[in-house]
Amino acid sequence: MSTFDHYATEVDRGTWDVPAAGVSRFSWEYDDGRQRLLDLYQRGKDKQWDATKRIDWDIPVNPCNVMEQTEELNPIYGSRQWDKLNQAERDELGIHLSSWLFSQFLHGEQGALTVAARIVESVPDIDSKFYAATQTMDEARHVEVYSRFIKDKIGLYYPINPDLARLLGEALSDGRWDYPYLGMQVLIEGLALAAFGVHRDMSNNALVTQLLAYVMQDEARHVAFGRLALRDYYAELSQAERDEREEFLVEGCYLMNSRFRAQEVWERMGFDVAECVEFTDQSPVQRAFRSLLFTRIVPCVKDIGLWGPKVRHAFADLGVLGAADADLESLMRADEDLAERIDRDKYEAEFAARRSEVDAVIAEAASA
Repeated sequence: MSTFDHYATEVDRGTWDVPAAGVSRFSWEYDDGRQRLLDLYQRGKDKQWDATKRIDWDIPVNPCNVMEQTEELNPIYGSRQWDKLNQAERDELGIHLSSWLFSQFLHGEQGALTVAARIVESVPDIDSKFYAATQTMDEARHVEVYSRFIKDKIGLYYPINPDLARLLGEALSDGRWDYPYLGMQVLIEGLALAAFGVHRDMSNNALVTQLLAYVMQDEARHVAFGRLALRDYYAELSQAERDEREEFLVEGCYLMNSRFRAQEVWERMGFDVAECVEFTDQSPVQRAFRSLLFTRIVPCVKDIGLWGPKVRHAFADLGVLGAADADLESLMRADEDLAERIDRDKYEAEFAARRSEVDAVIAEAASA
């Protein structure tokens, strides 16, 4: 059976064709790499992992509540629409919200896969090509992970969010080599990294926690890659060139702010869409969630030098300007450390279980 048979709404069974722009760049300089990027490339090679082996796919998941959260965290909890739903309808809504959320993660990762491959082709420096090649493999693994999770644990897909599709299309169709970096490495990856982190920390399901933590371990390197490459390049641009990129950045931030409204779910469920959107826009819980989504983007934007009045005004309007002084290095390091800690805990638990089995066999033999 095709994936298309499991979408909540009908989608075009063809491909989404985004016209490519720009040129493929070859470099004949193989020895003049930036050590910071070469170090990141080495980490990218060292940290490759197999999703089939590293993730405990046998852990059960309730498709109505994949993260095992309290109902108070439902986006429309407490609304008029929520109050009139019976339990079966709330369970159905849970399936659709889970499907929609992880489908957006999945589609975003395919976008990242395509953009990473585009960066290999278009970036002028060989050290950037090296690292982007490892990222391309990472993104393929992430597509594999989210696709398998949705297929095996939820059983329902949602189409790509229009705001995400628009930003992807604009990043890919611009001929300047840094625009895919800015659109993907800073905006889409930065927001995804924060979204993964929020849901990782709220999840009470071990499989979901593992999946998000392991993907985030990779994403932390990807955002670092974008920072290193763009910081060097943007320092050399004219003010007019930086202004163009800041315009693109501001538009992208507003698109990303709208991305997690789940409007497609309210439409599919037959709810009053305007009422649900208004409720989630005013909900303190949802507003706090949206502000957390920019905790990785804002300090990264400041770091790469796109910090003009228009950008600062947009961040103030979105209520996230205070994130500018966040310690991005510490956040990234914590993301990587948590994934390693989960691995250690799994190993220790497996070792303890095995030791108990051995002790039981020895005790049984001694009493025979």
